[in-house]
Amino acid sequence: MKVISVNISKEKGTIKTPVEKIQLKIDHGIIGDAHAGNWHRQVSLLAEESLKKMQKKLPSLKPGDFAENIMTQGIDLHHLPIGTRLVIGACELEVTQIGKVCHKGCEIRNIIGECIMPSEGIFTIVKKEGYIYPGDQISIKEIPKENLEDKNEL
Repeated sequence: MKVISVNISKEKGTIKTPVEKIQLKIDHGIIGDAHAGNWHRQVSLLAEESLKKMQKKLPSLKPGDFAENIMTQGIDLHHLPIGTRLVIGACELEVTQIGKVCHKGCEIRNIIGECIMPSEGIFTIVKKEGYIYPGDQISIKEIPKENLEDKNEL
């Protein structure tokens, strides 16, 4: 399980551009990304496997086109329970939401015709800050049982 691409954008609702690294900050998200802020959707992730499904319809799709911050490989993201902790490089993220409602006027939907983020993208908050680079390994940290009972889908 690893990071394929890290991506940011200056505006919400637009595709993201791959960058060399991202810097994560607690209670903020990714420094320089439009979705940063003290809320429950600081960092978005999408699996490369989801991108490949969509590439069957539009082969030119690439990492960042679905406005995900981190594209992963080898992890079934959208089946992770809320509260799951992902350790990526020196950072740690906590899953807060699976999928989302696609907003009207979404550039991704307008360009591609449909968006996979509402069903297969996940959203996280930063629990341990640092840098994430393409190629970083991802591991799943076991969720304490007491955390599972308190978590509700947002």
